[in-house]
Amino acid sequence: MTEQEYPLERYRNIGIIAHIDAGKTTTTERILFYTGKTYRIGSVDDGTTVTDWMEQERERGITIVSAAVTTFWKDYKINLIDTPGHIDFTAEVQRSLRVLDGGVVVFDAVQGVEPQSETVWRQANRYNVPRICFANKMDRVGASFDRTIKSIEDRLGARPLPMQEPIGSEDSFVGVVDLLTRQAIFFEDELSSEARYGEIPANLVDKVELRRADLIERIVELDDELTLKYLEGETLTLEELKTTLRQGVLDSRVTPVFCGSSLKNKGVQPLLDAIVDYLPSPLDVEDVVGMHPHTEEEVSRPPKDEAPMSSLVFKIVTDAYVGRLAYIRVYSGKIKKGSTYQNTTQDSKERVGRLLRMYADHREDVDELGAGDIGAILGLKRSFTGDTLSDNSNPVVLETINFPEPVISVAIEPKTTADQDKMSLALQKLSEEDPTFKVRLDEDTGQTIISGMGELHLDILVDRMLREFKVQANVGNPRVAYHETITRTIPESEYRFVKQTGGHGQYGHVVLRIEPLESGSGFVFEDEIRGGSVPREYIPAVEKGVQEAVESGVVSGYPMTDLKVTLIDGSFHEVDSSDMAFRMAAIFAFREGVPKGKPVLLEPIMKVEVVAPEIHIGEVLGQVNSRRGNVLGMDPRPGNAQAIHAEVPLAEMFGYATELRSATKGRGVFTMEFEHYAPVTEAIMKKLAGI
Repeated sequence: MTEQEYPLERYRNIGIIAHIDAGKTTTTERILFYTGKTYRIGSVDDGTTVTDWMEQERERGITIVSAAVTTFWKDYKINLIDTPGHIDFTAEVQRSLRVLDGGVVVFDAVQGVEPQSETVWRQANRYNVPRICFANKMDRVGASFDRTIKSIEDRLGARPLPMQEPIGSEDSFVGVVDLLTRQAIFFEDELSSEARYGEIPANLVDKVELRRADLIERIVELDDELTLKYLEGETLTLEELKTTLRQGVLDSRVTPVFCGSSLKNKGVQPLLDAIVDYLPSPLDVEDVVGMHPHTEEEVSRPPKDEAPMSSLVFKIVTDAYVGRLAYIRVYSGKIKKGSTYQNTTQDSKERVGRLLRMYADHREDVDELGAGDIGAILGLKRSFTGDTLSDNSNPVVLETINFPEPVISVAIEPKTTADQDKMSLALQKLSEEDPTFKVRLDEDTGQTIISGMGELHLDILVDRMLREFKVQANVGNPRVAYHETITRTIPESEYRFVKQTGGHGQYGHVVLRIEPLESGSGFVFEDEIRGGSVPREYIPAVEKGVQEAVESGVVSGYPMTDLKVTLIDGSFHEVDSSDMAFRMAAIFAFREGVPKGKPVLLEPIMKVEVVAPEIHIGEVLGQVNSRRGNVLGMDPRPGNAQAIHAEVPLAEMFGYATELRSATKGRGVFTMEFEHYAPVTEAIMKKLAGI
């Protein structure tokens, strides 16, 4: 079967998602090996994996850039996206989930559900991505399939269905029993490329029957007709059970759980079968819904090749050999090489230079991509992450992807004048690739400031500048991205901007109302002018002025957030009014008003989980408290360890890794992710404001 002959119901667009170190990339490697895409097995530890092709990924043994790979299994075409697990790269996971139809969530069978697993699970819920689970590392000391299932139930609030019973445990783990078919599958040789099917070991027969009965009961609950048949004692066929379970997964009502050890090549083929059996094809997902760019009417696009073309750019990558690559998911219609399409988000035309089918770092040219497909385009000039490409005569804007604001920044300076130009080009390309990476110029110091989601995030971006773009740069100490806001409403703040010069003068007069909003609301501008006291054509200038003023607050010059500015009144002059005058009036009215609103500084608070051996817990708690941490609770972990859950200001977390290592003799680990912004204390505010 050639690629074009694969019907859409035989497509699977899936992602491998999980906590850092649960074994996502290793699982992806095994999938590529068993589906015949690679002939030797890559290893994260040896730095020979296919999807982790960046030097930094191979050195650090973590995934940074999600890679899209096309592969085939039993007459099914699988577009596989390997996503990062580290919280600093949360945007990568998010943009991948937006374009996936289904996901495989990998858990470490020793640790169970970890903090980042909870984050990706919540993100998958938000995008309604049906999932199956894989309990990996079953060969490790302390691994437990039952405990992993319980933690999925308790910590994720999901309905896990164990589909297998492991044969043996820890280092004697040799295979699994498929509960539906009652077949034992043994993985005996080193590569386990040919799994051996056999009889269920005698010591497991009773347990398997109990588990199977429980599984069937839980499957029949998903369908009324099947429940009736079951209660009347009729025999249910394997086909009926699988069809019902598949529907349950598509509706996100249940989550089948499989187990194995990717590193030891055990359990990967049954997982591939499950991807084909239970995860959705593009036809099983609701039609993508967008908006007409001119009429703002809702438009839906079915996943059919005959429909008008619509696709979403979900990632931009700068490739050293071929240049700028835009990864796209085609939702409807066909995208063809050499054709021109409308970028409805940017309102511009784009020509498709080359179309590529991606296979991690190896690629092949194709003439077209059809509905439901994932590929990459070369030659797009003005398209960015989250942009829609659509048919010229039937435009549509698909929902864009919103990314979190960066929480940490560093100053960066080129070492030589020759590096100056190279640095601005490198920063431009890197910020095009990564929407959570921001670059700005500090007007007071003239320094270039780069901001990101964490220390590791910025480390890797600076490292990439050095290696990929050959830029030598000095990097300052990390700084926290503080914000400012107000705590009370300023009912009226007025400013009349009047300048008399020879010839025309300048006149702009505005009255603003400034109100605090809930945490996380950002900045909102509203226009309540009735009766034309400020003509319509000057209102965008007022908004622009306020947006400029919001960039630097009155306490310490940090950007302001969580406030609403409403233009309530003003006046104009027939001759002297101009955009510039109204912009200046808005800036001054805002700056004069804000100090009356009791402004405060906000700092990013991180959700921190520290896992450490019980004997060191006292010391770890002391460390968290000394860093202004608020301990929310603790729970036991396998191997006499405890997990401490806390909220700690980001400003206090610098250098914590070293301190934790020395306190726990290298055995403690921690993860943190941004939780919310909160006001700082009076003492810290004075310190930051330099009082």
